[in-house]
Amino acid sequence: MSSIDIRHIVFDIGKVLIHYDPNLPYSRIIPDEAEREWFFANVCTHDWNIEQDRGRSWEEAEALLIKDFPEREEQIRAFRKYWQEMVPHAYVETVSLLERLIAEGRDVTMLTNFASDTFREAQVLYPFLTLPRGVTVSGDVKLIKPDIAIYETHTRTFDLDPSATLFIDDSIPNVEAARLAGWHAVHFVDPEKLKADLAGYGIHP
Repeated sequence: MSSIDIRHIVFDIGKVLIHYDPNLPYSRIIPDEAEREWFFANVCTHDWNIEQDRGRSWEEAEALLIKDFPEREEQIRAFRKYWQEMVPHAYVETVSLLERLIAEGRDVTMLTNFASDTFREAQVLYPFLTLPRGVTVSGDVKLIKPDIAIYETHTRTFDLDPSATLFIDDSIPNVEAARLAGWHAVHFVDPEKLKADLAGYGIHP
């Protein structure tokens, strides 16, 4: 058993608790795979989308792209319009771990890169997202992982002891940033590895 006393557990959401894949609606909107890859590489890119996670409005985001790609307006607007199709299911085993940790009385919060409005939709789609003590949403605080400032904001907001905090995220840069913020952190790959990682800290939900 680990000698480290973990008193706070912080979950990421996308690809840890719920699935996320923009290709799901776009395989219908842009059936040609090569064209779809071009679209994500040049129009609705990851860097464009992350700015909505940082707090930029969808209206501004769409206008920026439509100015440069007017012929793609319908496809650009489809990103927000069909967002719910991108999050089709939860990861049942990980959610079960989350629920058991909460049922045990452990202090569980969430830290996520998410646009403000789509996160509220996600909470309606997946009510378990309302179970933890609270959440820091990047779109609300205008900061995104792996910026150390968002971890510090979460620490202050929820009065965490960094040395007693364990973070779970599917992104290695986000995990490394959490460690730089003084937290313990594990890289999420699948529920079985997470169980083993938790057990390494003496946590057996």
